Amino acid sequence: MKRALAVALLSAFVVTGCAARGVRVAELKGEPGRYADKSVSVTGVVTSSWGLPLVPFQLYNVADGSGSITVLAKSDRGVPSKGTRVQVKGKVNEFATFGGRSIGMHLQEEDRKIRS
Repeated sequence: MKRALAVALLSAFVVTGCAARGVRVAELKGEPGRYADKSVSVTGVVTSSWGLPLVPFQLYNVADGSGSITVLAKSDRGVPSKGTRVQVKGKVNEFATFGGRSIGMHLQEEDRKIRS
């Protein structure tokens, strides 16, 4: 019984770790179907951010050296300022696919850490 519990716990940790694995933006954009609706982690620098008062979300772009991706964040957290190094965990979404190309690919922010 203890062995089965240990195996179950280990499996849960492995699955959780894989669900939010770190990827490069170029990988996300190169194989959008592979990451659709999956949680991933991207580390990079905020290149721009914007939002409107009374709108329930804000947007910011993160560049990691291989490309840039837009992050959709809930407005209650605010957005990091330009030049801030961040690690963003989020679910990969897109507005549409046209001719095999992703249109409006973005990360729906689940968690964010400021990096130094």
